[in-house]
Amino acid sequence: MSQRAVFPKGVTADDVPLKLSPAVMSNGHLFVTGMTGSATDGTMPQDPATQFRSAFDKIAACLAGADLDFGHVVEMTSYHIKIAENFDTFSTVHAAYVKAPYPAWTAVEVAGLRRPGALVEIRVIARAPS
Repeated sequence: MSQRAVFPKGVTADDVPLKLSPAVMSNGHLFVTGMTGSATDGTMPQDPATQFRSAFDKIAACLAGADLDFGHVVEMTSYHIKIAENFDTFSTVHAAYVKAPYPAWTAVEVAGLRRPGALVEIRVIARAPS
């Protein structure tokens, strides 16, 4: 089984304080760690749309680290705080990133996320071209 860690451009394992890879390429699939919408300085924006764009931008950077983009995403799971309050905004931001054929998607409401103030955590699986 072939497996390797994938990092966004300019990020190394030393930049990730937790013992995890932002993404892992394994047998032609890229598994991207759940991303929240924190800013690059670690703060959590109060504006939901800003958080959602930040999370998708982080995912895009991981995909780019494997020479992929959102057109390669086959599955997405999003974990939401207060899903009813923010889902329309999330859907609008989401539509600006995903590409046809659209990925399978499961949206789940949760009681809490690891990052204080986070409204969403998004994980994706992408398929590399053969």
